Amino acid sequence: MPTPSDMSTHSDTALLDALQHQVAVFARRAEQSRLGGVGQARNSMDRAAYLLLNRLDQEGPMGVKALACGMGIDSSTVTRQVAPLVDAGLVDRATHPEDGRAVVLELSERGHARLDEVRASRRALMAMVTEKWTDEERDAFTALLTRFNTSLAEITALAPGGPALAPGGPALAPGGPAPS
Repeated sequence: MPTPSDMSTHSDTALLDALQHQVAVFARRAEQSRLGGVGQARNSMDRAAYLLLNRLDQEGPMGVKALACGMGIDSSTVTRQVAPLVDAGLVDRATHPEDGRAVVLELSERGHARLDEVRASRRALMAMVTEKWTDEERDAFTALLTRFNTSLAEITALAPGGPALAPGGPALAPGGPAPS
């Protein structure tokens, strides 16, 4: 794997420094706002819950292992994060039809409604943030951010001891912004 000094020349050091700084600022602002949206739904769903509900909505019912693999996290983390969602009635837990020992997780009707509410709030925030942007700028930013997240996931997967984030994992889940 090339080292950072192999990958950049002196002339683009300033640009890469500016990029890493802007990514750090974005991460801080995203955490501060949690990209939670506006109105009543603002900050009302944490990132882990949003990403889990979003994946179940996009891909349908699945087992804990499949959900963990698709999100690039381990099964114990999914089990821990899903428990309060089940308690809140946002996720239904059922026995796998072919393997009675396995559990299948599915977005409940209440979970669908809650996710729709949070998505609408987050869409409103994205509209406010980019209201002075052209459609082309929004498209370009979304494409570049998706590409950035994909590259970051690939590099993270290669790092020793790093999580194996699959392309399409949490950073790329459709229906919402990049994780905060």
